[in-house]
Amino acid sequence: MSNYSSLSVYKAGYDLLVQLIISTRNFNREYKFTLGEDIKKEGIEMMKNIYRANSSVSKKQIIQSARENIEMIRLSLRILQDLRQINLRKFVYLNERIEIVSKQLAAWQSSQK
Repeated sequence: MSNYSSLSVYKAGYDLLVQLIISTRNFNREYKFTLGEDIKKEGIEMMKNIYRANSSVSKKQIIQSARENIEMIRLSLRILQDLRQINLRKFVYLNERIEIVSKQLAAWQSSQK
């Protein structure tokens, strides 16, 4: 088992999580404690799943859970952009980060038996 912090998917996921946390600072109070908290929790859960998958013998289902976390983050961001809590530039930037993590998770999952 390699050190989880050296995985490229871990690094990309961590960077995404930090950006999500920073982004929630400026949400209206109404959304900061609902959708904002949900996004942060999904991001943290995604990171936990990446760690669990790296330390597990059977990785496929855990990676699938991380992929589900990333899709929930993507959906929440879309809602927040529609509610004008994040601007289009930030939305695009975060979705690019999401896509990087998503592709790495998909490749990791497909490499498993």
